[in-house]
Amino acid sequence: MHIQHREQERHVLAVTVDNDPGILAKIAGLFTARGYNIDSLTVADITENHRVSRITIVTHGPPRVIDQIHAQLERLVPVHKVVDLTEQGPHVERELALVKVAGKGDNRVEALRLADVYRAKVVDSTTQSFIFEITGAPEKIDSFVALMRELGLVEVGRTGIVGMMRGPNGV
Repeated sequence: MHIQHREQERHVLAVTVDNDPGILAKIAGLFTARGYNIDSLTVADITENHRVSRITIVTHGPPRVIDQIHAQLERLVPVHKVVDLTEQGPHVERELALVKVAGKGDNRVEALRLADVYRAKVVDSTTQSFIFEITGAPEKIDSFVALMRELGLVEVGRTGIVGMMRGPNGV
């Protein structure tokens, strides 16, 4: 038997949809029914009249699966547009995280020093813990969280990734 290895590609999809009840469930159901994974999911209202939302989905799979996901999303009735930011070219990705670290003495001082290096802001402080707010590329947040594990990491909350094409044009 010959095992075939398929290359997994990571893609960031920006999906513009009507802001209707149930649309997120439809999109999540599309992924679930076909066994596709969602690595990150963010949703936000993007118009003044609250009628349109933007859903940013990070997923992975072989090119054939990514093409299938794109096509199936475009077929959903409340979907206006699907843009694969990864395929479109240079884009910016950002994420926000709240990171709670408990510690005393040297660990506390080191956590503050590293937060300064990573440009994380202290948004809450007690005599026994800090909550840091950090924004940036997912890799930056992963690195910061890994360092905080050694210093007393208690909890992490992440928003998920949002992305936007570089340059003057929108999606």
